[in-house]
Amino acid sequence: MPAARRGQLRRQRVEAGASCVRASTAPLDYLGIHQAGYKRRADRLTARLIRCHITSVTQHPGDGGLAAPTLDQARRQIARYGLTADPQAILVATRLMAAGARIGQAGEAHFGRFGLSTGRYRLLADLEDHGGEKSPSQLAASLGVSRATVTGLVDGLVREGLVARRPSTEDGRGNVVILTARGADKLRDLAPDHFTRMEALVGDLSPEERTTFLDLLARVVQGMHALTDH
Repeated sequence: MPAARRGQLRRQRVEAGASCVRASTAPLDYLGIHQAGYKRRADRLTARLIRCHITSVTQHPGDGGLAAPTLDQARRQIARYGLTADPQAILVATRLMAAGARIGQAGEAHFGRFGLSTGRYRLLADLEDHGGEKSPSQLAASLGVSRATVTGLVDGLVREGLVARRPSTEDGRGNVVILTARGADKLRDLAPDHFTRMEALVGDLSPEERTTFLDLLARVVQGMHALTDH
């Protein structure tokens, strides 16, 4: 990277850090966290610290998000706010959340080339994996979303002819969602490019590293309640 570009990125990160320090009442909507849900001032400051780090990474992707934030930055901000949080833990959580946001954006661009969204693809794939038929409540449970979200996804897919609704044979009062032939063809057509790109996404990891990553990821997911508990 040219020296001028490196200097520009450094100045941008410094400005972002200064902005975080000044914005003591900035909203935490990026994390889905609301200050009213916190009972202690320390909790609010810790959440704000994470938000500042995520902003630093996501707004300055030119360095791949690997140079900012740094462990030293985490230490300095924790000390500034008078907290006892583990700076390495804050750094790992921050980079993980920022990476998740960026991968989510990349995923939407990826599925967009097939005329789908990530949510619509997941719903189609889930139907295919379960015999081509599921109830809306089953889809909501397996996808980890609300019934309202499933309704919106299904409505769009019905308009495209990729799924259809029909009365349930088990419960005449309800409907089930079925994968149409057109929907199955869509999955088959996109599969070669999709799986090639998915493999390339983790292509720099060895099989052993992928196994370790899956274990670590599962353990992180178990801790997500720390962001949602009141």
